[in-house]
Amino acid sequence: MTTASWNGTVIAESDDIVTVEGNAYFPREAVKDDVLRASDTHTVCPWKGTASYFSLEVDGRVNADAAWYYPEPKDAAREITGRVAFWKGVEVR
Repeated sequence: MTTASWNGTVIAESDDIVTVEGNAYFPREAVKDDVLRASDTHTVCPWKGTASYFSLEVDGRVNADAAWYYPEPKDAAREITGRVAFWKGVEVR
């Protein structure tokens, strides 16, 4: 089982992980809804498309834009459709 933890709390866990460029993408349903906060941040990857972000909130602490996903990935990255990845101090094991 792969888990993602931040601020001492497991925020996602799944056996169904897709790894792209060293990042573990969890199924969206494997991520705890109560820790996600919408973000207006977007970035563009030439081969994956436009990424959207979530901030994380655990025990009153916020980790801005620490999770990202591709709402409509390009064909080359279709395997990450409906998946979320983490960074900025989130520990994935």
